[in-house]
Order: sequence, then C-alpha cells, then structure tokens
Amino acid sequence: MSKLFIAGEVFHGAGSLAELKNIKGKRAFIVTGGSSMKRSGTLDKAVAFLQEAGTETKIFDGVEEDPSSATSFKGAEAMLEFQPDWIIGLGGCSAIDAAKTMWIFYEHPDTDFDSLLKPFSVPVLRNKARFIAIPSTSGTGTETTGLAVITDRDKGVKYPIVSYELTPDIAIVDGEICASMPAHITSNTGLDALTHCVEAYVSNIDNNYADVLAKGGLEIVFDNLQEAVNNPTNIAARQNMHDASFMGGLAFNNAWLGIVHSLSHQVGALYGIPHGAANAIFLPNVIRFNATATQKYPALAKVIGLETAEELAQAIEGLRSDVNNMASLKEFGISQEDWDKNLDYIANNALIDPCTGFNPRTPSLEDLKEIYNACYRGLVYETSGVLN
Repeated sequence: MSKLFIAGEVFHGAGSLAELKNIKGKRAFIVTGGSSMKRSGTLDKAVAFLQEAGTETKIFDGVEEDPSSATSFKGAEAMLEFQPDWIIGLGGCSAIDAAKTMWIFYEHPDTDFDSLLKPFSVPVLRNKARFIAIPSTSGTGTETTGLAVITDRDKGVKYPIVSYELTPDIAIVDGEICASMPAHITSNTGLDALTHCVEAYVSNIDNNYADVLAKGGLEIVFDNLQEAVNNPTNIAARQNMHDASFMGGLAFNNAWLGIVHSLSHQVGALYGIPHGAANAIFLPNVIRFNATATQKYPALAKVIGLETAEELAQAIEGLRSDVNNMASLKEFGISQEDWDKNLDYIANNALIDPCTGFNPRTPSLEDLKEIYNACYRGLVYETSGVLN
C-alpha cells in the first residue's frame, strides 16, 4: 500500500490569492523575502484578504536567498512572541523553506538543527499552527512538498530537511503573482521544475501517480517556458508554468529526486550558483550517466516527440539555450584552481546527500567527480569516462 502526499487543500488559477479571505484563524505570521512581494502589491493584497477574514497579521521579511539556519531561529523567536495559528510562506522557495523550518522551531523550540538532517526526523507539527504556501516563482514546488533546503554558511553546505510533516496544509498557486518575476528567475525556476519532473519519473521509487504528473509537467514546461521568459505578462503561460511547478513538486514529493539535486546542492551552497541554473547544467549529463541503468527516459522523450535518452538530453540543452541559461559551471567565474581545490569536498557531500539514495543508478565518488568535471567545462559526459 502507498499513500499520496499532497498539500491538504490546493487553490490554483489566476486570482486564487483571494482564498485567504476565507481562512479561519486568529493570527497569521507571514514570512517573505526581500521587497518583490511588497513592490508587486501581493503582500498588501494578502494582508487585506486576511484582515477581511478577521485575522491579525505579522510580517517577517528579508529572508535571504538560500536561507540559513540562523534566519530560521530568528523567525521562530518572532513566532513565539506572536503565537500564530497560521504560518504563511509568501514568495520564492527561500521564503517558503525558511517559513517551514521556523515552524519546526516554533512548535519545538528545543529541537537541535542537526537532529533534523536525517530524513523524516522532524517532530510532529500542527500542535500550534498550520501552514499556507503561496509561491511567487514557478520552480521548486515547495508548496506541496515535505522538503525545506537550508544552507550552513560556515560549512558551505545545503541541507535538505525531509519530512512529510512539512507538507503545507494549503497551497495557493496563483499565476498572477508571477507576472513581475524577472526573465532570468523565470528561466532558472522553470528549468528547476523540469528537473523535478525528470528526476521524479526515473527515481527508484515506482509510483504511477508521480509518473503521470512528471510527464504532464515536462510537457507543460517545454510548451510554455520560453513564452513565459519572453512575454512575462502572458498570464496563461505564467499559470501554466506555475501549474507545472506544482505538478513536478507533487511528483517528487512522492517519488523523490536523484543526483542532479545532490550535485546542485553543493555548488549552490559553495559558489552561489542559482539552483535551477545548476540543475539545468547537470541534468543532461546525469541523463547520460543514468541511461545505462533505466529504460524510462525514452518514455519521457516521447512526450515531446522524441525517441531516446540522448535526444531528451539534447532537447533539454536546447531549451536551456533558448531561455538564456549557462551551459557550464565555469561560466559562473569559478577558476580552475578553486574548482580543483574543492572538487573532493563537494563530491563527497553530493555522495551523502539524501537525494543520492533515490537515483536509478548508484554512483561512486569517482562517478560524481567525472560528472562534476564534465559540467564544469561544459562537455558531454560518457559512461566510459571519456569526455567529448
């Protein structure tokens, strides 16, 4: 027997933010990032809808990209003072992921951060508050996942905190919120959604529900991402990408991810490479690495009118180029000396990343180093270890 893990209630479509006025509660604690939600008017709309519902609000803003454990502790302290019965993550994945970890420390103030790093070790939540996720970017699917990614600045490591306790109670998937998203963020996050669909489909967990969602999400990304990048006010394309992001998130929440994410977590933490951009660099070569261990890639290729794993890899490289994303890690300004110095460190961290255990092919440390080196230089990985 299997269980489908999904946000408790899902409201989707342009204008669905207005569902906040139907929330029943006394106090809502809103966690958001810099100023984008304020500038776009979304934050003020959310507060107004909650006030209409008779709900008092408090705003915690300024969550940084790749949020740290320190930010989580700071937010939890503010929650303990305010005592909310709703926690709302509003904005990009950083704001929502930070809100999720604040939620843990709000309900369990004595919890040690390191104790959360083992998958499925988050203590039982919802004794004090429930959680609403309202994404402003179309990529992570965090609005329906039991996942939060937190960065240890001192160690230069991203830690995925994995627990179905973190799956939101309510997800609001409103494409209008994304209309002000810059082109480069639209591109990066859209390629992240694509990666979720591919990795969930080929993971070593068989799940028919996840497979259908992954295929559907992949098709939507290929049909809409370039339009969303080029014509940001096209709300239909925005909503389609938002839906694809949710579908990819729901797929991987039930089938999990693979080494694309294991590899990306490390370069994101150490070098600050945007997560979706890193995923888009690694994904084609990881397809080539995994293709010897799974026959599922051709089925994904057929969704976009192709036949083979290699054709799928090349199509992703083409889409990556079409939406103006980098093709190598070196293009982010990482020197060869710096890369060589840190290679063993990031490869070891990737090997023990929780996502590695769900990859369809079990990698060795040397395998990961070879993929890293190919992607650093922008070369094609071959399973023989020969780079072209």
